[in-house]
Amino acid sequence: MTKANEPIRDADQTGWLDQGPRNVQRDLENPDILVPPTTDHGTIANLRFSFSDAHMRLEEGGWAREVTNRELPASHDMAGVNMCLKPGAYRELHWHKEAEWAIMLKGNARVTALNENGDSFIDDIVAGDLWDFEAGIPHSIQALDQGCEFLLVFSEPDFSENNTFLLTDWLAHMPKDVVAANFKLDEAALANLPTHEKYLFDGEVPGPIDQVKRPGTPMTEPLTLHMQDVPAKHFEAGKVWIIDQSVFPAAKTISAAIVEVQPGGMRELHWHPKSEEWDYFMQGRAKVGVFNSNTLARTFDYQAGDVGVIPKEAGHYIQNIGDEPLIFIELFKNPVYSDISLNKWLATTPSQIVADHLNLTKATVEQLPSEEAAVVWYQDPKRSEKAPKSTGHVDDASTYFS
Repeated sequence: MTKANEPIRDADQTGWLDQGPRNVQRDLENPDILVPPTTDHGTIANLRFSFSDAHMRLEEGGWAREVTNRELPASHDMAGVNMCLKPGAYRELHWHKEAEWAIMLKGNARVTALNENGDSFIDDIVAGDLWDFEAGIPHSIQALDQGCEFLLVFSEPDFSENNTFLLTDWLAHMPKDVVAANFKLDEAALANLPTHEKYLFDGEVPGPIDQVKRPGTPMTEPLTLHMQDVPAKHFEAGKVWIIDQSVFPAAKTISAAIVEVQPGGMRELHWHPKSEEWDYFMQGRAKVGVFNSNTLARTFDYQAGDVGVIPKEAGHYIQNIGDEPLIFIELFKNPVYSDISLNKWLATTPSQIVADHLNLTKATVEQLPSEEAAVVWYQDPKRSEKAPKSTGHVDDASTYFS
């Protein structure tokens, strides 16, 4: 055991050896919990949970696991489900009380839906694409030839994937004569109806989409979004793709941002004034420092597969501490994405006011960044000379999902 793996902080000569028992692997994964920065103060509730620690529900057609406020009590707005389907397998026809926002992480799938006006929807999606089904909209998901894995995010923190309204579960709990009358069939024709829910079950990979469409009026507003069509915002140390009603009108409850932070970069100091932030980390390693007023501050470490929560209005940064691009998704229970940049705030406040607050000279304050830059350099500012400028060029975020 080396000093680096002990709760000893050199900065102020505090702490001592942890001689066990201990979970060394956990300590290695969470160095900023084992040895908090000197700026941490007080105790903010746990803001991290890993899908790797969630119960894995294994089914005939794949698997599912969820992170709700049962696993992460600090989450007050949303819950998430990570799901995988074999090629041809179904997430059966269902609906739920909550809005569902989703992104395809791997593979491909076909989704279907129906709205309250009787308009139908069907589309094939690939890794990086999104869908949104608002509360009460019946829908299905079927994996195509590659199989698929996806992230579902729901608009209530106590949502459970086990509490959806399933077609098979519903009919299994209705009298057979009532079902027969509804379908205008003899009861004998319904002898093989499922007696319990199917949930995730095997099926055959379907044919081309134009061969399976049924009669009906198609929806005028698509319920999917192909990320190759969404422009990136370029910053000195990374990119951001904003996904809210301005580019995805069907998403009436949840907005999001996909964020890329290059090694040595960080998501600048900022906060979100309208809703809590629910994060899903896709790639890389991150350090997240959170300030939640009343002199409370705490630092957490995240890696791929982790979920994070940032309290509403809490100031924070997200730093890439790995050697590969950090990719994560910020999600908000609000149809419009919004944030407030510390740099922009100070730049638009009279410089003498800022100087008096921070004990700086007015000249120093006037050298501070004058514009919001969502992703900035933390380490190696020389890279900023090579960083792409914001040109409106369309970068395909889906490349991170293939």
